[in-house]
Amino acid sequence: MKPFIYDYTLDQLQDWMKENGEPAFRAGQLFDWLYVKRVKQFEEMTNLPKELRQKLDDQFAFVTLTEITKLESKDGTVKYLFGLHDNHAIETVVMRHNYGNSICVTTQVGCRIGCTFCASTLGGLKRNLTAGEIVAQVVTAQQMLDATGERISSIVIMGSGEPFENYDATMAFLRTMIHEKGLNIGQRHITVSTSGIVPSIYKFTEENTQINLAISIHAPNDALRSKLMPVNRRYPFEDVMESLRHYIAKTGRRVTFEYALIGGVNDQPEHAQELADVLKGLLCHVNLIPVNHVPERKYVRTSRDEIFEFARVLERNNINVTIRREQGHDIAAACGQLRAKHMESTAR
Repeated sequence: MKPFIYDYTLDQLQDWMKENGEPAFRAGQLFDWLYVKRVKQFEEMTNLPKELRQKLDDQFAFVTLTEITKLESKDGTVKYLFGLHDNHAIETVVMRHNYGNSICVTTQVGCRIGCTFCASTLGGLKRNLTAGEIVAQVVTAQQMLDATGERISSIVIMGSGEPFENYDATMAFLRTMIHEKGLNIGQRHITVSTSGIVPSIYKFTEENTQINLAISIHAPNDALRSKLMPVNRRYPFEDVMESLRHYIAKTGRRVTFEYALIGGVNDQPEHAQELADVLKGLLCHVNLIPVNHVPERKYVRTSRDEIFEFARVLERNNINVTIRREQGHDIAAACGQLRAKHMESTAR
């Protein structure tokens, strides 16, 4: 299979041009066609010589994302199930806020982390996405928004998969997204979320970016976290916390802790107090997420009163906390749900 053109950063495209006897500035023109004009084939790139367009067409492919399903919520959220070239499927979600449009992208087909409350892990990990397949989710969504003059202004890497287990592709994707000659999305408007892949957290610390880091924590101690997140047995709670303390000390940037509240499991005031004790003194913020019901999982949602009590305990301990506003609740918004339904119907 030909490599995807979206797999290449601007620097890599400049190298390719030089290797193929073309002036380096052609890479900038190509980049503009891909990310500013957002054309879908090389033939449309009219300021490139015809021979170069043919060469590009011979050597590269555009990522083809086939729309399998598109669900639109009453709140404006749009969830896509896209088919890939090898018959796998991925989810991408576009969310509308009063401050702009955000997109939640996927980095892997499936997931091997094994969080017991998440639909993404059903069926395990099939493969990593290439950088270009992650890029294509944003470009495709932006092409659809172009029709109404809207723009994607922020990105969350919180879809299916663990981005820090597909580290190089994730970073190549990010470099393309933030490039001033491309989509030019502000670094502080991008958040990458990890379940706690400790070596990659240290690696990310050295990237010298302004991109936000979020950690899926979901428990205040080793024993409970290992039950909910098997990855904790590979990278124990204290090792994860130590890597985050290092990140904060080195970068001066705040970490967001994502905490899915699960009825009767991790949502009691004593859990909140234990979490506050762990986080005390850290430059951080806690985002409480009422867990979505997944039919294949046994967990139930935390009651409204208990959610607010959990938040109050954190606030009394001077921990910054918010409760995530639910979006797309009426369209199988939980990560992996739409793909899981598709896998089930395909199997039948």
